[in-house]
Amino acid sequence: LGTSNKSELMLGYGTLYGDLASALNPIGDLYKSEVYELAEYLGVTETIIHKAPSADLWHGQSDEADLGYSYAELDAVLKLYVEERLSKEEIVAQGHSKEMLEMIIERIFRNQFKRKMPLIAKLTSRTINHDFNYPRDIRL
Repeated sequence: LGTSNKSELMLGYGTLYGDLASALNPIGDLYKSEVYELAEYLGVTETIIHKAPSADLWHGQSDEADLGYSYAELDAVLKLYVEERLSKEEIVAQGHSKEMLEMIIERIFRNQFKRKMPLIAKLTSRTINHDFNYPRDIRL
């Protein structure tokens, strides 16, 4: 089971062979702020809920310090950009930081490869995900 949330997935805050390596991710469509809400609803202990998000890359490291913004700030803009599909101008007009928005958009596009299955080089006539797409292409 995967543990990455939508905020982390959109921002590329995960490693391909670490926290992104899973067959099923039950919280992958919930933003970090929504995961906190779910945790509170489920009665998860406060020490876990209020622990600073960290990849634990070094002592004292935190995701929010690295990103320069809190997940609450990031999620507010991510939801407008991803869910509401507002333009950059509309998001900035709502009072959100242009610099944060540009960082978010850059990270979304730069880390798209982490949200896709690996590319397979086409070497034969029927290559998986190119011209052989189970189940349509297979007959039992």
